[in-house]
Amino acid sequence: MKLTRFALTLIATAAMAGCASNVKLDEPAPVETRQPTPPVAAQPQPAQPAQTAVPTVDLFSQYTQQVQDKRVVYFDFDSDVVKEEYRPLVDLHAKRLNANKKAALNLEGHTDERGGREYNLALGQRRAEAVAKSLTLLGVAANQVEAVSFGKERPAAQGTGEAVWAKNRRVELKDK
Repeated sequence: MKLTRFALTLIATAAMAGCASNVKLDEPAPVETRQPTPPVAAQPQPAQPAQTAVPTVDLFSQYTQQVQDKRVVYFDFDSDVVKEEYRPLVDLHAKRLNANKKAALNLEGHTDERGGREYNLALGQRRAEAVAKSLTLLGVAANQVEAVSFGKERPAAQGTGEAVWAKNRRVELKDK
């Protein structure tokens, strides 16, 4: 029993020691208050030279001017291969269409008078599609070009002979 009394006394002493703290729970803790620092007056900046506006470059208009009179790709007899000499023209049209994704071209394929109607319509279509494929390989969206064939129905030049036929074997690039 002496041990129990000793233990109770020890617990009571510890409880009283814990309560003897100087912090009063009923009173709020002191808060340090600081006065806001006044804003620093802005120093006048030296006058800066006026900046000139950079003019907007309209690539589409520039390319349109460059291709104004370059709208025909000519082909060899019975061929739908775009000749190497027309690659810069196709490239220029591709740059123009890439500068304005709303612009579009009709690619009209034509043939000379030799051959049957169906054969020439198919050849004109293959020629127009060859130009379309060249443009799409250069980044032009497929919906910006439409290949159509007129075969031998709309000749550029009338008559016979190689000089006339060469003018009729073509694809015309026309704005939609």
